[in-house]
Amino acid sequence: MTKFKIVPLSKEFADRIRMSRKDEFGNEVMEQMATGYGPCRVSLAPFVPGTDRRLVFSHSPFEKQNAYNQNGPIFIHAKEVEPYGDVHRFPPAIKADPENFPLTLIGYNQDQRMVFTKLVRDSDVDELIVRVFEENPKVEFLHARNAEAGCFICKIERV
Repeated sequence: MTKFKIVPLSKEFADRIRMSRKDEFGNEVMEQMATGYGPCRVSLAPFVPGTDRRLVFSHSPFEKQNAYNQNGPIFIHAKEVEPYGDVHRFPPAIKADPENFPLTLIGYNQDQRMVFTKLVRDSDVDELIVRVFEENPKVEFLHARNAEAGCFICKIERV
C-alpha cells in the first residue's frame, strides 16, 4: 500500500527556468559545469561532476508566504530531462549515497509551518517517511533537504 508520493520539480517549471533564464525572484540563472552531485531537482538523479552542465537558481518550494519559507539555491540539468517517475519510493541513487546526500526530513503542517525535523542518518528513508506520516498526523508534507547544505531536494506528500 502506497503511503507517500515524491514530488520533483515539474518539467514545465524547469522549461520556464531554461527559457527565461530568470528564477522566481528575478535573479539571473547561472549555468555551470557540475562540481558536485546535486541532484537535479527534476529527475532527482545525481549529476556527474565535470560532465553534466547544470543551472543554479534560487527557489522556494512553498505556496504561502511565511517565516518558514526556506528559499535557496537549487540545481537542475541544463538540458531537458524527464521528471522522476518512481514517485512511491525515494530516489534510489540518493538513498544509496548518504556520503554525498546526507538527508534531513522536515515536516510542515497545513499552514506550511515547520512541525517536525529528523536527520535520516542510517535509517531507511522510505521506512522513515512512512513512520513520520503514521506517527505525526499534523505533518501534511515533508521536504527532503541536504542536511549539510540545507538545500531543498524534493517534496514528499501523504497519499
